[in-house]
Amino acid sequence: MKRTFRTDAKINWYRCHVDKAVMNDLMQTSNWHGFRQALGHLGLFAITGTLAYLAYRNVHPSNWYWSVPVLLVALFAHGTVGSFMGGTACHELSHRTPFKSKVWNDFFLKLFAFLSYWDHIWFRPSHIKHHQVTTHTDYDGEVVLPQKFAFKDWKFWLGLLAWNPVETWNTYKVWLRRARGRLSDDWYKHILPETNQPLRRAHRNWARFLLIGHAVLAVTFIVTGHWFLIVLVTLGTQYCHWLGFLCGSSQHFGLSPNVPDHRLCCRTFTASPVVEFLYWRMNYHIEHHMFPAVPFVNLPKLHKLIEHDLPPTPHGLRATWKQILEIHRQQCADPNYAYVPPLPQSTGERAADVVLAREAALAT
Repeated sequence: MKRTFRTDAKINWYRCHVDKAVMNDLMQTSNWHGFRQALGHLGLFAITGTLAYLAYRNVHPSNWYWSVPVLLVALFAHGTVGSFMGGTACHELSHRTPFKSKVWNDFFLKLFAFLSYWDHIWFRPSHIKHHQVTTHTDYDGEVVLPQKFAFKDWKFWLGLLAWNPVETWNTYKVWLRRARGRLSDDWYKHILPETNQPLRRAHRNWARFLLIGHAVLAVTFIVTGHWFLIVLVTLGTQYCHWLGFLCGSSQHFGLSPNVPDHRLCCRTFTASPVVEFLYWRMNYHIEHHMFPAVPFVNLPKLHKLIEHDLPPTPHGLRATWKQILEIHRQQCADPNYAYVPPLPQSTGERAADVVLAREAALAT
């Protein structure tokens, strides 16, 4: 059944108070921080790829008992780093906040999008809308609550911990359709309407460039005798998504749809410096949604400023996923269940009213 999305949203979002002068400082962008993050991420991808390639070159029947495990570990690390290149790096670059220069933002956005098969042409207008109407059912097709996990499907685990060739094949099929100008679902058609032919043309051209570019790389790797680079470059973001999944799935899972308060529909958690680096600090997701013009590098500072007005922050992925799995258990029993985090007393009454209104709407 075709789904239509409304465009008349007027949502009065709650925002924590931040001094105007302080906010102006937090919104300052920096080419230095952008280069450090983007080149650091690409550098890690290159390092893990190089280690995997060297391990592959040293695999031999006489030493398979140690060389094959080393190769698998290197590939696992490479895929883990690669899993953050699309929905994480491209996400932040789509906001155009990592670099002060628009040219560098766009350059690295296209580079990361190419490596990760990311649809940045569609994603930017989609994500702008997502920020305006976050998890509001009639308006937001990017994140629809409640979400579900396929924990009982072995193919789900195959893609997280190794490589699922069916997922890769489906990715290519989607891009082949896009290269012919075909869009996959109603949200895509809403974001890329037929009335906007220049945008659709740009979308189609990007699909063709991506497919042809990766095909040329693959042929080059084979012709030059370095076919294993296909595994590291052409397919380098297609496997071992476990850490990207643990981080990215936490953003909105189990929280309340249709509420004008990002503290009730987004989740913030803290993590180790390595995880926060790979995740481009999107673990500060409430802060990012409240103030999307603040660059990723300043989100920890913003968190400290408004922490007193936020729900309790889980510390680490273990604590975060303990909460998420409990919510998942309750949602399996009651699909309408949504976790409502405790809020500070100063704003808790307003939040409670919002949730009560939502529950009353569900009851009718």
